[in-house]
Order: sequence, then structure tokens, then C-alpha cells
Amino acid sequence: RRQRQMCIRDRDMVAAQGEVKAFQAANAEYLECVDDLMASEKASVAEGDKNAEERFALAAADYNAAVSREEQVAADFNTAIRAYKAANPD
Repeated sequence: RRQRQMCIRDRDMVAAQGEVKAFQAANAEYLECVDDLMASEKASVAEGDKNAEERFALAAADYNAAVSREEQVAADFNTAIRAYKAANPD
């Protein structure tokens, strides 16, 4: 019975790892889009578009928030892995 429970947990951890990787891949695509937007807004600022400064700042805030979310997801998953390994040393 204990062996079966550990296998289920192993599968759960592998599944969670896949979900984290999928999130990271999606987030990387999102960051590329926001980065492109920031480049466009920066160019608009250079051309004198005063409204572009605010749009650039909002895009930069979105970019930073997405990076922070990804860092938090990774930290939470690493904490879960350490707890799992501590509870299942074999």
C-alpha cells in the first residue's frame, strides 16, 4: 500500500513539473509579446508620442509582474519538491 501511494505521488510530481514547464513556456511567449510592445512604445516615445510613455510604463509593469509570477511559481514548486523529497527519501 505504501509503495502504491508513493508511485501516485511520483506521478503527481511529474505531472506538476509538466504543468510548471508549460506555464513557463506560455509565459516566455507572453514576455516576447510584451517586449515587442515595449519596443514599439519606446519608438513611439522617441517620435514624440507623449501617450506612448504611459503605455510603455504599463507594458513594463506587466512584463515585471509576469516575471515575478514565474519566479513565484518556480519557488513554490521547488519548495514542494524539497518537501516531497524530505517525506520520500528513497
